[in-house]
Amino acid sequence: MRETYTHQNVSERGAATVTTQIVLPGVVGPEGLEVRHVGAATPGPGEVLLVMEATGVSFAEQQMRRGKYYDQPAFPFVPGYDLVGRVTETGPGVDPALRGRRYAALTKTGGWASHVVVSAADLVEVPESVASADAETLVVNGITAWQMLHRTAKVEAGDTIVVLGANGGVGSTLVQLARIAGVRVIGTASRRHHDQLRDLGATPVDYRDPDLHGRLRGLAPGGVCAVFDHVGGEGVVDSFQLLAPGGTLVSYGTASTRDATGSAKAPVLKLFARLMLWNALPNSRHAHFYNIWAGLRNADAFRAQLRTDLGQVFALLAAGSIQPQVAARIPLSRAADALRLAESGTVAGKVVLVPDEEAPSTDR
Repeated sequence: MRETYTHQNVSERGAATVTTQIVLPGVVGPEGLEVRHVGAATPGPGEVLLVMEATGVSFAEQQMRRGKYYDQPAFPFVPGYDLVGRVTETGPGVDPALRGRRYAALTKTGGWASHVVVSAADLVEVPESVASADAETLVVNGITAWQMLHRTAKVEAGDTIVVLGANGGVGSTLVQLARIAGVRVIGTASRRHHDQLRDLGATPVDYRDPDLHGRLRGLAPGGVCAVFDHVGGEGVVDSFQLLAPGGTLVSYGTASTRDATGSAKAPVLKLFARLMLWNALPNSRHAHFYNIWAGLRNADAFRAQLRTDLGQVFALLAAGSIQPQVAARIPLSRAADALRLAESGTVAGKVVLVPDEEAPSTDR
């Protein structure tokens, strides 16, 4: 990783507010990420400055470095879909009482930095009883899992569901939330993660099994109430066929096309078309693509729902009902190592970036 310094836009607050940022300069491998040190921005009206305590590596950043995330900004930019941090400054119109308090924020980009300016309206308070890295594993993953389960699929106690990639950040959260709701879970993962899935309460199936569809069907001969599929591609057909009458497929990614060449939008558009076709056919099964930003057209309602849903997830975390799945804690300046690890397919849970002065990545 290349490290650079700039003194542009350094405010009168001095060197103590210099920000460390991880920058994606273009389509690069993990080693192509850049570490930049710039002056921390001053929060404007309605904004706050968060000092990052934890941020994460999700599938979105893996796609962004390939230039394949559906609506990513132009290069160069700072990635980072979410973060947990403490408010140190408030802009005009923001209650100064927020200073010193810890919040989570969904950012889509910008989270991989030591200081991040966000809208105060986007803050969700984090219980002081939980560690920042633990809370970070449940920001975008927790919102995604909660809303897919309870708002899209509307699962009920006694239902049976299939979770593909049940060892991942979203997948492991889905498993736990479903079990709390009294739902039986069948989860796919590599064999190395099967014991972990059993501990979380799921029935594991090897995703490399050449008869994966048959194995899943054998565990639920009458079909399942919902399938949560982050893989996309042609395999989504098998996912839809696992549904019982009235069941729901919730698609939320196209991981199978991560390394494919060509248009970044084509796999997603093809998936959309397929889901729309299934919904138009005369059958009782349903197919949805989950997009966390879908409700943003009404910003106030979107933020209120986000606070409600993430607040419930944090409450479960604080109560010990959810076990945070931290795959590794890696210092921010070693983001290349973190991205490489997250892409390796060898970890369970979420790789978390922490401030450079915190624990090394051997805490796994």
